[in-house]
Amino acid sequence: MQTQHSVVSRQQWDIARDALLSREKTLTHAMDALARDRLDLPWVQVEKRYQFQSAHGPLGLADLFGAKSQLIIYHFMFDPDWEEGCVGCSFLVDHLDSALTHLRHHDVSVVAVGRAPIAKLEAFKRRMGWKFDWYSSEGCDFNFDMRASVPKADGSIEERSGASAFFRDPDGEIFHTYSAFERGVERLAGAYNYLDFAPLGRNENGPHFNLGDWVRHHDRYDATAAQACSACK
Repeated sequence: MQTQHSVVSRQQWDIARDALLSREKTLTHAMDALARDRLDLPWVQVEKRYQFQSAHGPLGLADLFGAKSQLIIYHFMFDPDWEEGCVGCSFLVDHLDSALTHLRHHDVSVVAVGRAPIAKLEAFKRRMGWKFDWYSSEGCDFNFDMRASVPKADGSIEERSGASAFFRDPDGEIFHTYSAFERGVERLAGAYNYLDFAPLGRNENGPHFNLGDWVRHHDRYDATAAQACSACK
């Protein structure tokens, strides 16, 4: 078998593995400290009245919490002119439905929001077989205020993959507590964690979410690369 990796004895492997383990533990402790610092970030009270579109009519931001006090919104890249959602965002939210039961029991609601009309979001959701709640921010400033959609000098709008967290206190006041974009949300895609364990890693070429070399919408894994999401190329 041809391989670019050295092949060593079990004893030599144990030495190399222990050295890497020491670095992994250092990183784990650093990430724990970062998580504590994230919880200590100051909050911003949300005073603007946002109106989202659902399959059953308009909703306010408070409605997206359901009965929970904590809300995470995934900023799904879906420009109103696109015919399907971003491949990278689709890859990430493929992991969401299986996590919802656990999150809801931890007082956390998780939904997706995109700028495309609700009819497009609902049609794509049916195609992909997703069950999570997905709302349209069409016609309101939410995406722009959260920096999930950024106007550019040429008049176009850049869509960004990301997530924002909110807290609702007992008086009903809502606070924006955290946001992360691009690689800041890749930990929400559990398949990445498996691939980081795999012998060949993530098999990526290029920047994060330049995934046309291996990721597809999950109903297109038998398709050719030419059928990948044109909006994300």
